[in-house]
Amino acid sequence: MVTAVPHHPSHLAQVFAQYPLEVVRAQGCWLEGRDGQRVLDFYGGHAVAALGYGHPRWIEALERQARSVLFQTNAIPMAVRERAAERLVAFAGLGLDQVFFVNSGAEANENALRTAFRLTGRRQAIALEHGWHGRTAAAGAITFGARDKWYGFPQTPFDVQWISRTDPAAALAITRDTACVMVEPVQGLAGAFEVPVDVLRALRARCDEVGALLIFDEVQCGVGRTGYPFGANRVGVTPDLLTTAKALGAGFPVSALLMSPQVAGALKIEDMGTTFGGGPLACAIVETVIDIIESEGLLENVNAMSSLIQNTCVGGVVSGVQGAGLLLGLKTTRPAKAIQKELLARGVFAGTAADPHILRLLPPFTLTAEHVGLLAQALQELAP
Repeated sequence: MVTAVPHHPSHLAQVFAQYPLEVVRAQGCWLEGRDGQRVLDFYGGHAVAALGYGHPRWIEALERQARSVLFQTNAIPMAVRERAAERLVAFAGLGLDQVFFVNSGAEANENALRTAFRLTGRRQAIALEHGWHGRTAAAGAITFGARDKWYGFPQTPFDVQWISRTDPAAALAITRDTACVMVEPVQGLAGAFEVPVDVLRALRARCDEVGALLIFDEVQCGVGRTGYPFGANRVGVTPDLLTTAKALGAGFPVSALLMSPQVAGALKIEDMGTTFGGGPLACAIVETVIDIIESEGLLENVNAMSSLIQNTCVGGVVSGVQGAGLLLGLKTTRPAKAIQKELLARGVFAGTAADPHILRLLPPFTLTAEHVGLLAQALQELAP
């Protein structure tokens, strides 16, 4: 039975907590509110606005493709789709040479999980404590804490076990009943927590030993955000499947599942499907985003700005920094939500995390030293 609730003046479902900022314009790394207030964006639309706002080449690519072919089914071959896949595979440089384009991170994770279960015929998935993988049926089933908070389905589609994110010995939980292990190399919502390299290596070795598939969820940390093409490149561990989204479209809804030759070779016609995934607009944007990252030296800039933040923003309310590239967690001496509010009042917008003492930074890759200086100054003004 659904209980009636008081009428709300908005026709939008009231399921999002709202920040006290209505954005009407955005350019570069800056947001502008209805009252004309300018706010420096260290949140990046939740890690999506990798190129900032209004990048001319992004806009030109979208307009050019829209004037050529706005949309077409995947049943019709398109050169732009082939080029996007080829560019993404080359950019990744991981030997994951087949791509399936879809629309969101959760959708990419659903397809990765379904593929793992179909190929192995097993019943169990393993994930790391504190990981986040999405709100859909399978992705939500392996999101840490989801079943206690919001999952909503009467049962999960498979058995799930969570293991330690810091202990390499936890990999021994992977057995011949395990279809796959899904892990974020840098856990985003958990507070930009970088999973130790020895843990990732242990997961890779154990999966090889028992025939389980290793899935890297790089929805948030992929496509340059760690200062490398992917977190997998950063740690030198190659998964069997890799999912990514957010920065991949830099504002356009698109995600991708990259697969090893062994996984892709086991797929058959109609094993996967999508209506909007791999549309020509999305593929034109993927091609362009990667070209901009490479041609404008944005990986180098991500690493440079990351080092600058770590060297200038510790002190006062910030006791330390964790994470990688421009997926950083500032460890705060007071609750991060209070510090977020105080920063916004000073014209700087940052995020928070599941950890109440982490202020999460997810800014555009086009960040400059001047922007970092404004963040450092605003932090220095706050009471410890």
